[in-house]
Amino acid sequence: MWQTIETYILLFFIYSIFGWIMEVVCKLIEKKKFINRGFLIGPYCPIYGHGAILITLLLQKYINDPIALFIMGIVICSILEYLTSYFMEKIFHARWWDYSQRKFNINGRICLRTMIPFGLLGLFIMYVSNPFFFDVIEKIPNVTLNIICITLLVIFFIDNIVSFNIISNVNITSKKIKDNTEEITEEIAEDLTRKVKDILEKKSILHRRLIHAFPEMKMKLKYRIAESKEKLKK
Repeated sequence: MWQTIETYILLFFIYSIFGWIMEVVCKLIEKKKFINRGFLIGPYCPIYGHGAILITLLLQKYINDPIALFIMGIVICSILEYLTSYFMEKIFHARWWDYSQRKFNINGRICLRTMIPFGLLGLFIMYVSNPFFFDVIEKIPNVTLNIICITLLVIFFIDNIVSFNIISNVNITSKKIKDNTEEITEEIAEDLTRKVKDILEKKSILHRRLIHAFPEMKMKLKYRIAESKEKLKK
């Protein structure tokens, strides 16, 4: 059944919010404290929204084949997580999560432990949550739906701008420290990540939120390590 663009926009935010709730609950159980997860300030994790929309749009043809739907859910969400990790690292020169210590991982960006739940999530979305949410959204008057979507998009747009500037500070701070370091070894590289976090901790509550949201963040310094080794050889 064809859905309006407003329906998918609202669906995106619904799954983004539920993804944020799931991340927060998992960290609450693990760390015994509240952690505002995600790159953005607001209570949403867009990667979940994007994943849910991709599953909704691309996997409708597998609706009568649960096994294929499960496998394709894993494939789509794993590719999304891998690409998100890759491009975030390239843009901000930082590794935001790292599964290198877990079995069956691919470049530390995705691993079997997180891939299996993607398949289960795909089944849940297509068989349970989507039918429910589509039914609820269809009952919302068009004018009200438009107002809700426009309001959410404006908030989301502003959040992206503010959050981008905050995340950029991670790269800027890292660059300042690296520029003052003539030689970088593996040991120094690890220490630089700690120094960057210490500096950002003192900036503002929004910078601290980002550091706490990604405690395993590591600055990308391999290229500087290679340069230093080459200098030592010469």
